[in-house]
Amino acid sequence: MSRLSSGGLIDRSTPLAFTFDGRSYTGFAGDTLASALLANDVRLVGRSFKYHRPRGIFSAGSEEPNALVELRSGARREPNTRATMAELYEGLEATSQNRWPSLAFDLLSANQWFSAFLGAGFYYKTFMWPAALWEKLYEPAIRRAAGLGRAAEEADPDSYEKAFAFCDVLVIGGGPSGLLAALTAGRAGARVILADEDTILGGRLNSERTAIDDAAPDTFLAKARAELASLPKVRVMPRTTVFGVYDGGTYGALERVSDHLPVPAPFQPRQRYWKIIAQRAVLCAGAFDRPIVFGGNDRPGVMSAQALRSYAVRYAVAPGSNAVVFANNDNAWSAAFDTADAGVKVSAIVDVRETVPAALAEGAKARTIRVITGGEVIATSGKCLSAITVRTRGGTETLQAQVLGISGGTTPNLALTSYFGGRPKYYSALAAFVPDTTPPGLSVAGAAAGQFSLAQCFATGTAQGAAAARDAGFAATPAPLPETGETPTALSAFWHVQGSKGLAFVDFQNDVSAKDIAIAHKEGFRAVELLKRYTTLGMATDQGKSSNMAGLAIMAELTGQGIGETGTTLFRPPFTPVALGALAGHHREKDFRPTRPTPTHDWARKQGAVFVETGLWLRAQYFPKPGETDWLETVTREVKAVRSSVGLIDVSTFGKIDLQGSDVGAFLDRVYINTFSTLAVGKARYGVMLREDGLVMDDGTTARLADDHYVMTTTTANAAKVYQHLEFCLQVLWPDLDVQLASISEQWAQIAIAGPKSRAVLAKVVDAPLDVSTTGLPFMGAVEGRVMGGVKARIFRLSFSGELGYEIAVPARHGAALTRALMAAGAPFGITPYGIEALGVMRIEKGHVSGNELTGQTCARDLGLGKMASTKKDYIGRVMARRPAFADPDRATFIGFKPVDRTQRLRAGAHFLPLSAAPAMENDEGYMSSVAYSPTLGHWIGLGFLKGGRGRIGEKVRAYDPVRGGDIMVEVCDPGFVDPEGERLRV
Repeated sequence: MSRLSSGGLIDRSTPLAFTFDGRSYTGFAGDTLASALLANDVRLVGRSFKYHRPRGIFSAGSEEPNALVELRSGARREPNTRATMAELYEGLEATSQNRWPSLAFDLLSANQWFSAFLGAGFYYKTFMWPAALWEKLYEPAIRRAAGLGRAAEEADPDSYEKAFAFCDVLVIGGGPSGLLAALTAGRAGARVILADEDTILGGRLNSERTAIDDAAPDTFLAKARAELASLPKVRVMPRTTVFGVYDGGTYGALERVSDHLPVPAPFQPRQRYWKIIAQRAVLCAGAFDRPIVFGGNDRPGVMSAQALRSYAVRYAVAPGSNAVVFANNDNAWSAAFDTADAGVKVSAIVDVRETVPAALAEGAKARTIRVITGGEVIATSGKCLSAITVRTRGGTETLQAQVLGISGGTTPNLALTSYFGGRPKYYSALAAFVPDTTPPGLSVAGAAAGQFSLAQCFATGTAQGAAAARDAGFAATPAPLPETGETPTALSAFWHVQGSKGLAFVDFQNDVSAKDIAIAHKEGFRAVELLKRYTTLGMATDQGKSSNMAGLAIMAELTGQGIGETGTTLFRPPFTPVALGALAGHHREKDFRPTRPTPTHDWARKQGAVFVETGLWLRAQYFPKPGETDWLETVTREVKAVRSSVGLIDVSTFGKIDLQGSDVGAFLDRVYINTFSTLAVGKARYGVMLREDGLVMDDGTTARLADDHYVMTTTTANAAKVYQHLEFCLQVLWPDLDVQLASISEQWAQIAIAGPKSRAVLAKVVDAPLDVSTTGLPFMGAVEGRVMGGVKARIFRLSFSGELGYEIAVPARHGAALTRALMAAGAPFGITPYGIEALGVMRIEKGHVSGNELTGQTCARDLGLGKMASTKKDYIGRVMARRPAFADPDRATFIGFKPVDRTQRLRAGAHFLPLSAAPAMENDEGYMSSVAYSPTLGHWIGLGFLKGGRGRIGEKVRAYDPVRGGDIMVEVCDPGFVDPEGERLRV
């Protein structure tokens, strides 16, 4: 065991059992999975992506590139989880990934033997030839090898939430600068949110031993946490990562509500996605300890110097029995001293600098730590680290070491500052990029701003917290700063050990080596964005947190430019991975799109209806009867019933928009291609609406109930889009018009009856003196009256089926009662409820266009509706609809089709080809958009778009469907298969 006998922030009174790769271990409350594994002498935790090289734990935070594991099992299995961020809990199951058959013996690790051939750009160069092998061999092999962990194959049993929060000041990060910023703004009375990705506030102070106000950091932290808790307008959000900055002072944050529990508590989500709107924000996200590039720097047991300190001080873990630190900066020496003081044996510090401050040398001497200045680690050995080779001024030397803490300096965590396109600037004194321009309302403090000493963190956090509070309208008076000892931060820029032995890695996760950077330079991929994509440097979950600086520095050295001139890639949200479930929140399964039942849903369910989702609505698809073997038999019966007698269907799902005002007629003239201002009161008219590009947006009927009162219907799918379009036209284009809109889709139930007996049925339910005879209510008529003994109703004589038909609208609460009354009135005629499948069959028989034809890619002429377009007025889309391509005689236009062999079945999606033409794109002449079996005609029929359209009636073409193996000869015909003259509509 590597657990230190004392110290740390763990709770030794609460042991926790967990498993890793099926073996049982024990840790304590307060551990992460990473610290618990190290405490149990588990140093091999994963395999790298390309070479499958053994990998150990490198960091102690969210920048971890190596220790990616699968947590949990079954439906809760979660891949690619950073062991450094996974809190230990009782019964935690963890599994290594990206290895086969086992972590210790991974056959794909043979890839590293071919590393000389698998360098940067290998895939691009290798799999181009022969092209015939791409789909058969290359792509399947690459897909099998791609990825790291395995996603769960079952539905996620946990819930996720979305929430909003508003504040005056958002402080991002709970380290020393974040604590002071939050305290300063909170004391001024500002509403403050302090979000920190860690489980406890404190940041680096949880892992350092520098005295604050002559006391241990724990004392200062306890006071700061207590004061924050006492401030009524301060909200502390631990386990919360701010991952993105967006417009209007909006910040995206992910709260890990229950990730530290085996199962979320009742009524609690697994994670919560926050949208935080802040007047001002202060970024106090700290900095990362970056690696040095040298041969064997990826061996398990090599970790960052700051991680070495964190495991020793915070978690009371000795990552190895003998530690060595290799660095180029003072801060790494502080880490070595804190590690030694915590009880871990630190045998040596290797520093590339020829001289170091006397105080550091004295500190090492006091702790019996050997100092090697002007030295470089050039190799490591052991399956897990057992020894290192050091090149000194006197030659090379081998040192025994189970853990090597490396530090090439400190990189400010400035990702959030570049999400608005802001580019950081290079500061040579720090050998790091620091923030330059930042998103509006965001300032930076502490290590994220390049202020690395503890005193600087306190000072800048206080100053930026006060400035943010003042900008938000509060009088902030900073309190005296805590007193702290000196924390040296000097460094000498150093990135890459030249002449080291073995592969020297820049990006541990993606196996990008210094050699790969050289290949990218040689082949011309020198710009930082090209370098990233050609080598995969800084991709995947790491996103360059630990690898970017060294990669940029090596490229700068190769090009002869400075690092500042070479530049850096810009960061993109999210800062750390965000589960898709958190982004979706409750919007999954039935909550993804809440289902809207129609007013007759319960009645239809009792009739045995089979339902289908259409948009947001749940509609009756068909009404099977006992003995019917399939849906087609049922639909055929329903169609025949409507054609011969009378049928009933709920059409409440159509979009319904109420328009009132003196200018409604003029308004409709501008949004429809045909004229509506001349429509008489008591009449309805079919209309077509275009987008600004001249393509059809929607169609439907609009009825005029009074001089200043119209009711519009739209298709079910486009109801919201049409309403939004009309609102835009009124508010932006023509705000001077006297028109008021209201969506009434939910207010009115609308029941349609159709068939030769429909008038007789309707007459039984209307109240006198309402006249529904041919003269009282002619075709395309609209009247208002009462039904069922006093219920207000609107009746429209319309038909989508091609039969005599009516649509009766009543307040939604009366929809079911109206249906029952109509069914009772129609019983002597054998009235039949029918669903949208039968409705679709009849509209195809009639040749009506619907959603399959209104695809957003068709113009009015394509649909055979070009003659409706008025030449006497202007309307939206008129100019663009006159583009020459829309009038091209060879353009595919709407037409009907019959199979030459009437026994053959047509398939929607089939493409039309000349009879003798080869099936190739250049011979494609159109496609079948809708098909149905016609009970009226006794064979399959189809609608579609064919080059030349109407001019080819009587011609025969092939309906070619390679996906389903179809190749059928069809005859081009008029799309009106049934009653083309419309006589049945007007009886």
